[in-house]
Amino acid sequence: MTEKLLEIRDLHVMYRTDDDEIYALNGVDLSVEAGTTLGLVGETGAGKTTTALSVMRLLPDKVGIVKKGEIFLEGRSLMRLTEADMRLLRGNDVSMIFQDPMTSLNPIHTVGDQIAEVLKLHYPDLGGDAIEAKVDEMMGMVGIPAERKGEYPHQFSGGMKQRIVIAIALACNPKLLLADEPTTALDVTIQAQVLKMMDELKRKFGTSMILITHDLGVVAQICDRVAIMYAGEIIELGTVEDIFEGRRHHPYTIGLFGSIPDMTKKTRRLSPIEGLMPDPASPPSGCGFVERCPRRMEICFGVSPDAAVRGTHSVRCHLFAHPERGATTR
Repeated sequence: MTEKLLEIRDLHVMYRTDDDEIYALNGVDLSVEAGTTLGLVGETGAGKTTTALSVMRLLPDKVGIVKKGEIFLEGRSLMRLTEADMRLLRGNDVSMIFQDPMTSLNPIHTVGDQIAEVLKLHYPDLGGDAIEAKVDEMMGMVGIPAERKGEYPHQFSGGMKQRIVIAIALACNPKLLLADEPTTALDVTIQAQVLKMMDELKRKFGTSMILITHDLGVVAQICDRVAIMYAGEIIELGTVEDIFEGRRHHPYTIGLFGSIPDMTKKTRRLSPIEGLMPDPASPPSGCGFVERCPRRMEICFGVSPDAAVRGTHSVRCHLFAHPERGATTR
């Protein structure tokens, strides 16, 4: 059996503001096996970034609050570590590529210095020449000439900035990489190049990865397992084959596939999912998708569904607990 590198158990996260308490995560259970990639998919506001920030322990101070749950990295509880321990762990054991490369880099420091900073923190015994050699190596790995390490972020294009961010994230060969929509700010051609490079580097270093994205095409290309997230919950989880080739799906997953253009069919419009996600300040007592679901039942309004598991595939939906209603297929 593959060893679990990361395990998240029953994670509940709330954002406390002056006006409301926002329930961002409502019992998330996830695991990532060593050397694999998990795709985390869902609409904006589903809780994907909050999940990643919880793993990094980077939730906003006094605003983001973990109400319940545990996070383990190689069996070690991250929730019980001191902030000093977490600083040593970030970048070394687990790294994060943030969503916007334009704001992820410090504009007043050269890109070489920003890569070197990570190495100096985690390898204090490494000499200056060795650090410079490692900076050159990392820049070469992401396809940027080492001669440009003395330049500043504003001198690079968006795609090259993202490559620098990836170099920083991978400089210490982390065991887990959290990539939060790493290609959102890039054009389509550069997106493909960056994703291919990330996949190649992941395989080279044996790094596990959580890829947060809206793009199911990207998920199909580089992920081993897929978690569909909605309103702070994992509503469907399985292998890529379970999600893309199976016929047993949550109605929300079916809606996501229906929103993708099909080049083999002629149609005037796509089929969007009607409505909006529930207000996270007052989540419904039953299924979070009930108001938008075309197959809702009476039980969906008052009872939160349990996960129906079949092999490697689980779906959190009452349709599968009530076979007389019929299974949902795509």
